[in-house]
Amino acid sequence: MSTIVVVGGTGYAGSAITHEALSRGHQVVAVARDTSKLEPAEGLTLAQGDAFDPDFVAEVTAGADVVVVSLHAVQSDGSELKDKFQHFVDAAAAAGARLGIVGGAGSLLVAEGGPALFDTPDFPDAFKAEAKSHAQVLEALRSSDTDVDWFYVSPAAAFGGYNPGERRGTYRTSDDVLLTDAEGNSDISGADYAIAVVDEIERPAHHQARFGVAY
Repeated sequence: MSTIVVVGGTGYAGSAITHEALSRGHQVVAVARDTSKLEPAEGLTLAQGDAFDPDFVAEVTAGADVVVVSLHAVQSDGSELKDKFQHFVDAAAAAGARLGIVGGAGSLLVAEGGPALFDTPDFPDAFKAEAKSHAQVLEALRSSDTDVDWFYVSPAAAFGGYNPGERRGTYRTSDDVLLTDAEGNSDISGADYAIAVVDEIERPAHHQARFGVAY
């Protein structure tokens, strides 16, 4: 079994990944500013602190097999993940760990050749800053010369606490193109997104690459 550090382990995606990994017998270190939202569980270690403190992150990721970063791209103080991301890459490199990123859907293409979802007329303005900032995290990884084996997982368009869905135990994957069903909907529950992430941890299939997940 692996030791998985989930940075943002109390958030919507992070908590789902934490619970899925624990259910499969992995050791999980859940990192958050306030870890009181998580109930104690076998195999779970709570690490309370600032995810943007490089020394703290280096400490909690030492010995990890996989580091999963599940954070908003734009923080409440207006700072952006893309400007503070390098220390996660450095920590993964120091630990010899894979690096997984809970990404956004906005940068997925609605069809081969584009446009990106966030460039379509119906994409909500309220989500554009977050979506475009998260796209810059992906681009920074793609253009870096790091040896870290990273993977970036974009969810379906309708993903989040407002649309939690139910666990089906199924999902499809894509590369850079948004997945939709026969009715044109793009959905994935938190539980099934977490299954896809932990499946990637257990059976690595995407190396220094992004993939999308939806029904």
